[in-house]
Amino acid sequence: MNPPQPGTIGWFDLTVPNAVEVRDFYRAVTGWSFSEIPMGGYSDFCMSPAPSAAPVAGICHARGTNADLPPQWFIYITVADLDASAARCFELSGKILVGPKDLGGHGRMCVIRDPAGAVATLFEPAKGPGK
Repeated sequence: MNPPQPGTIGWFDLTVPNAVEVRDFYRAVTGWSFSEIPMGGYSDFCMSPAPSAAPVAGICHARGTNADLPPQWFIYITVADLDASAARCFELSGKILVGPKDLGGHGRMCVIRDPAGAVATLFEPAKGPGK
């Protein structure tokens, strides 16, 4: 699978206090299936359009660094350099709400609020070997 290209929307997440209930809501409304992602004492969920299809979104518990996120769908916008994008956000009157933080082998992210008040996530994919 090719990594998402800078400037594209690579993922959607919904972070809510009642992730199991909301997961089941979207299963019933959209037909999505889910897989569990262990988070250490609980699981978040990757949602897929069919049991064998690639995931299209995540539904997460509002815990840890996600505890203060509003219950809304977040887009993940791919960037080439997270630190540079976060600095530019700040320079242009945006705010950094969470991060930047490491996502293990997946890359790094930070949650921003733009000058209009909308919230999004900036995501820098992990660099593979030799990149």
